[in-house]
Amino acid sequence: MIQFIQKDKLFENLTEREINYFLPYMHERTYVRDEVIFFAGDPSQALYFVKSGMVTLNIDIKDNFERLVTVRSGTAFGDNSLLTGTKRIYTSIASTETTVVYMIPQINLLEIMDSHPKIKAKIMTAFCEEYNRYTTLLFKAYRKSLGFFDLHEVYSYAE
Repeated sequence: MIQFIQKDKLFENLTEREINYFLPYMHERTYVRDEVIFFAGDPSQALYFVKSGMVTLNIDIKDNFERLVTVRSGTAFGDNSLLTGTKRIYTSIASTETTVVYMIPQINLLEIMDSHPKIKAKIMTAFCEEYNRYTTLLFKAYRKSLGFFDLHEVYSYAE
């Protein structure tokens, strides 16, 4: 289980001892094809790891979903559960006949991180690195598409 969790970027720099704090709180859930794990707008109440099968992460566009990415075994999703008071920004859907995920409730994640500042620092550093990677890729896609949307809408909160 430790090696499984370390496959994900958020946890890859944690020691075995540090990962052991999370294991008692991991709960296994099974979903069937097209079953929603969570909807965009839901409270971010847990972090998920795909054990087997696949999950698509989708954004809602009018009455349809547009697939952002397919998440496979050993990868976490729902990482905004590391932040208090957040809501899901995408919808996650099981995309194989059977999809098995581990979930760690947000309350347990935050308790562990609050009790162990080194663990929190490692996870939040990885979280920030992923955010930076996503932002870099967003800008690259924006440039490639010749600015099909107004980036000012994204960054207007800074004014």
